[in-house]
Amino acid sequence: MTPDRYGADVLSGDWRAPRRGRSVPLPAEVGVVVEDVETGWCGAITRVEKAGGMHVVHLEDRRGRSKAFPLGPGFLLDGRPVELVAVKDTTAIDAARKATTRTASGSRAVAGVTARVAAGSRIFVEGRHDAELVEKVWGDDLRIEGVVVELLEGVDDLTSVIRDFKPTARRRMGVLVDHLVPGTKEARIVAGAMASPYAGEHVLVVGHPYIDVWQSVRPERLGWQQWPVIPRGRSWKHGILAELGWPHESQADVARGWKQILATVRTYADLQPELLGRVEELIDFVTVPSP
Repeated sequence: MTPDRYGADVLSGDWRAPRRGRSVPLPAEVGVVVEDVETGWCGAITRVEKAGGMHVVHLEDRRGRSKAFPLGPGFLLDGRPVELVAVKDTTAIDAARKATTRTASGSRAVAGVTARVAAGSRIFVEGRHDAELVEKVWGDDLRIEGVVVELLEGVDDLTSVIRDFKPTARRRMGVLVDHLVPGTKEARIVAGAMASPYAGEHVLVVGHPYIDVWQSVRPERLGWQQWPVIPRGRSWKHGILAELGWPHESQADVARGWKQILATVRTYADLQPELLGRVEELIDFVTVPSP
């Protein structure tokens, strides 16, 4: 056979396709967060209405400001182009979307599967905010695996928690620790706990470098290039809320502020890789099939 001197036809594929791909239709459902390509305005859909002979979609940003845009193409969902369509008869669109649905952690969603009965293995996190973040992103995956997330309320008594849990090959224990960096109190506590006779190959303790799990949210979700530095001696969480211009005087303000920050997290792509890798490591560890 005579060899093809010129190879494949470079124009034979979809060479006109934009770099991010072609737009796919997406029902303009209330609560869906999209970004307008031209202006960069990012917000949740609050309503669709007809104005001036055309359909417009209203997007509300994290500060509560709303802006209207023509319904149609020109939007991004998680960085991919979409064409917003009015919610009418969306049977075909819904079917196509369900076929490619993924969980917030990026795993392929499994339809029609109920949560598995809780397994003996557990993942422990330091506080309620950590648990709520893990639930939002990995909750679907953990329910299918039957893994329960429990609260430590701090790591000061980690050795006692490991002792009381009594980890075994069928009852593994994974622990996520905040601010686990060399030289910190947390590092010393973890080292002591892992050196105790209660720990062993069935215990895995990992951590992220952030002062608080809040910092594991990408700062761009809050309109920042990076998380601000809060001076020593000032409550870190209260300082962050002050930087955001949100109420920050009371613990109720802190709780509301966290809910607002958590609401900006849509998928794993909104979190820092230092947290993503550690949580995935823990899930892998506690879901290893029992011998």
